[in-house]
Amino acid sequence: MKDQHDYWAQDEKKLRVSIYITLGFVFFIWVIKAIEWVQESSFSHFGILPRQISGLKGIFFAPLIHGDVFHLITNSVPLILLGIGLFYFYRKIAFEVLFWIWISTGTWTWTIARNSYHIGASGIIYALVSFLFFGGVFRKDARLMVVSSVVLFLYGSMLYGIMPNAVEENVSWESHLMGALSGIFLAFYFRKEKLSDPTPNAETSELEDPENDSHVHFTGNQSWTYTYKSKNETN
Repeated sequence: MKDQHDYWAQDEKKLRVSIYITLGFVFFIWVIKAIEWVQESSFSHFGILPRQISGLKGIFFAPLIHGDVFHLITNSVPLILLGIGLFYFYRKIAFEVLFWIWISTGTWTWTIARNSYHIGASGIIYALVSFLFFGGVFRKDARLMVVSSVVLFLYGSMLYGIMPNAVEENVSWESHLMGALSGIFLAFYFRKEKLSDPTPNAETSELEDPENDSHVHFTGNQSWTYTYKSKNETN
């Protein structure tokens, strides 16, 4: 019983840390938007400008820049949910996965996208959706398969966003597609990576309650739809 109490305490701490990290990142990109607003300026020139040397900086900065407040709001909600999911369920590799998602999505977008500034975190969002879904599929882990099902339920409608003829002209379907491919690749690459310590007094990945033989599981029952709009930039 003491081992299980310690497990729950560690699990609660892991959830808190996941929330703090994700909210901290989202707060940071809101600060950037606030600086733009105060200075009455635009940082869109820090976006990805494909096949231009000057546009390489966008690989690092583009996900931090958004066209307007609506663009930022629509990206903030999925960033929070998916970021918490990444850092909670994939704690040991979360930063490494996020790093490679960031770099690969930006680099591939710089390589193949239209000659326009591509800004916003939507490519990262598509990568996280893809990684969390295929992570459970490739690992065939019971708990992660539930996570995959929830992600599919919440964000399955995003599939249209990778199709060039299904989105508005100023929406970067290229970054969506590159993010989705990045997530699939990384889910496959890290499929054998150990994620957490074994559950105490159990040989499986599920935590059993000895009093009612129930199992811990992850559920969700809401969905969001969102678009990426901007007056002059490709988001």
